[in-house]
Amino acid sequence: MHLFWLPHILFFFSVSICESADVIVVGDTNLRPVIEIISGIRERLGSPIKIYSPFGVKGRLRDIVENEDASVVVALGSEALGEALKLPSSIAVIYDLVIVPPEIDRPNTTGVYMATPVKEYIDIVNSYLPQIKRIAVVGSRDLMRILDATASPQVAAYNVRSSFEFVNAVKQVDSVGAILLLPDVRLLTDTTVEEVFLSAFRKNIPILGISEKHVKYGALMSITFNPVNVGRQIAEKASKALNGIDMGTLPPSPSREFDIYININTAKKMGIHISQELLRKAKRVYP
Repeated sequence: MHLFWLPHILFFFSVSICESADVIVVGDTNLRPVIEIISGIRERLGSPIKIYSPFGVKGRLRDIVENEDASVVVALGSEALGEALKLPSSIAVIYDLVIVPPEIDRPNTTGVYMATPVKEYIDIVNSYLPQIKRIAVVGSRDLMRILDATASPQVAAYNVRSSFEFVNAVKQVDSVGAILLLPDVRLLTDTTVEEVFLSAFRKNIPILGISEKHVKYGALMSITFNPVNVGRQIAEKASKALNGIDMGTLPPSPSREFDIYININTAKKMGIHISQELLRKAKRVYP
């Protein structure tokens, strides 16, 4: 564990032992996004919370909730969510750190998901990258639907069902200004990503990636969820739950704010002008 995070983690766990918590957060505080989400929750939520690790609640989350007299559980990550879904429906569950909304039938449950709607890319391209007139979007049919990938006439959608189809689709793409990859972890293996990038680079077509890591690797740009803002969104939902609103009536939602990462070398090599205004908006510019 990095010593930098130790004071933060100790602070999160320093809630008075004798004070019960209205909200329990289950997440791995060794992960930076978890720390940032919790900071957003604390900033916006006016009720006491306590933090538990996924390992610490395994098989005993219901007892912990009863002992704390909590009415809301925030589950950060699939492991935490798996435990939270076992709770009685009287306990509100709010999830995050899942890429897209999971298919669940538990009532009183909602969340914020990590995947970026395609519209966010379209808006940035239209505002700052006029050279990119048309975007090929490659991903599974489910992600196309969830992320509203076909809503814009600028989009050419390529539905794929396997890593093999993903690579072949990128090889077939032509006459577009950029290729946007959707975040399907089943399809985007390391090998697939490498083949996709090489194929796109040979055609001089920039990749719009799904993560900062993709931008480091050579993608022109990625737009990712902002963890602190997500924490604020979770706090707003938790406040509603504490006021008796059934979380099942609130649909899952993406982040309201996003971080932009740009690879300026890729832009130069592909002849794409990046305005100073867009560079100022970026959280980080590579290399």
